[in-house]
Amino acid sequence: MVIKETVPLIISTVIFFITFVLILMERVHRTVIGMVGAVLLVTLGTVFGFYGPQEALKAIDFNTIGLLMGMMIIVVILEETGFFQYLAIISAQRTRGDPWKLVVVLGTVTTVVSFFLDNVTTVVLIAPVTIIVAGICRISAVPLLIAEALLSNTGGVATLVGDPPNIMIGSAAGFSFNDFITHLAPIVVVTWIATLLTLKFVFRRALAQKPENIEALLRWNAKSALKDVKTCKKTLCVLGFVIVLFFFHHMLNMPAMMVALIGAALALILNYSKKDPQPILAKVEWSVLLFFTSLFVLVGGLEHTGALRYVASLVMKLTTGNMLVAALAILWVSALMSAVVDNIPFTIAMIPIILNLKSMGVPVDLFWWSLALGVGFGGNATPIGSTANIVVVSKSEQTDEPITFAIWLKSGMITMLITCTIASAALVVLNALLSR
Repeated sequence: MVIKETVPLIISTVIFFITFVLILMERVHRTVIGMVGAVLLVTLGTVFGFYGPQEALKAIDFNTIGLLMGMMIIVVILEETGFFQYLAIISAQRTRGDPWKLVVVLGTVTTVVSFFLDNVTTVVLIAPVTIIVAGICRISAVPLLIAEALLSNTGGVATLVGDPPNIMIGSAAGFSFNDFITHLAPIVVVTWIATLLTLKFVFRRALAQKPENIEALLRWNAKSALKDVKTCKKTLCVLGFVIVLFFFHHMLNMPAMMVALIGAALALILNYSKKDPQPILAKVEWSVLLFFTSLFVLVGGLEHTGALRYVASLVMKLTTGNMLVAALAILWVSALMSAVVDNIPFTIAMIPIILNLKSMGVPVDLFWWSLALGVGFGGNATPIGSTANIVVVSKSEQTDEPITFAIWLKSGMITMLITCTIASAALVVLNALLSR
């Protein structure tokens, strides 16, 4: 009997561990590795009779997948219009090329956009314009690019749709859009200010540079960046409607997935009713959605064999049953892990552990918030801590001053430590409020 229970546990754990390590090594694309691991686990699970296709299908969080897909479609349509580049040019002109003002303004734009849209897409679209602005004004692009990445990661923590881990956490915990706004947005505002002050100190010399060619910057026609004004206006209206609906989706008993899919459907019918939407759909990151699906299947195997219940019990033993200590441990472990590995697989692995703790009768609300804060802020520490960071480092190679690992650590690691310390203090306050 013990052998029958042990074999499935060993198989699921070994396959998950090997898959996770191969994902970190990045020698093969993570989506390919994830899919191979998921298929292998379900195949062996079927052969040994512990985890078949039906159980794997139940393990997939379709609320997360649908929400991501819907928002991706809206973002792709808006991206095609040139709206983000237009926004960046207007913001840069308002600063008259002043490096510190550029950090504040472009960082703020990135933060606000990251509240509602994928931060990677935001950085991909704004970073090239930033490099051009820095080149025209003959100032260093390094503090500007790093600010955009750090603040996009920080801003994404504030809302349900700001970061993929939040989408997964919200779906698993049953949190609404308003829950994230009320619990995390105030913390993000404080950490946003702290991040800006950190950047001002670390890059004080670069930010003291006097811009040149201001006239050339001001002559830049921002409207030329808008390729399709009509589509832009209609899609912005749809996005506004989606954001409003997010505030009320819980009252309407409507899952967040449906809000995003309604928005995607509206954006398509308004802009592509007579055109083939294939060019738009082709730009949706299907590999990301498949990667998510594969990880859900892998983690479902761990949950099905009881491996995660064992980990959950171990967590409570190590923290001696103290909720605040456990929450702080989750925050810092999540932050440190997210500094060196992708926060998506780590989040997917942590969610069922917290759900297992909940099934044991443990009040876990504080754990959800600590996980969201940890994986969100932790990614700022290193240039490989988030996809947005990797994009910025890659873009910086087009300049005369590429961002090195050492340059990033000088600002990113300090930012991570400061923001996580602020988050720790916030968890103490949240714990007191939740304990009432």
